[in-house]
Amino acid sequence: MIIELSEQECYDLLTATTVGRIGFLHDARVLILPVNFVVSGRDLLLRTTAEGLLGTLSESPAEVAFEVDSHVPLSRTAWSVLMHGRLSRVAEEDAGAVLPRVSPWAGTGRDLPLRFRIEHMTGRTVHGDHD
Repeated sequence: MIIELSEQECYDLLTATTVGRIGFLHDARVLILPVNFVVSGRDLLLRTTAEGLLGTLSESPAEVAFEVDSHVPLSRTAWSVLMHGRLSRVAEEDAGAVLPRVSPWAGTGRDLPLRFRIEHMTGRTVHGDHD
């Protein structure tokens, strides 16, 4: 059984985890990278390196997709939230407040804060049949 989620239900699920995947075009190919994030109002905040792919991509606002999901195999349940929007750099005067809020698993040196502004969001839950 698949159930479509409301926008508020999607936001509620986003606060349940800190790992998602960001997708974008790079050299005529779709790349999907795992990232840590934190919800900030109606935006997601991330940290990266200025020299990396996301740092370069965000030099000017870029159209990207962002997906977050979770599943519990034993209960055969899952949820997924898919968002589209713009990825950009956080303004320099706001960077100091953003950096301590996001803890990248990939290690130190990720001192460039990014903002993903959600423009469109859909979500759904899946409940599998129990035999």
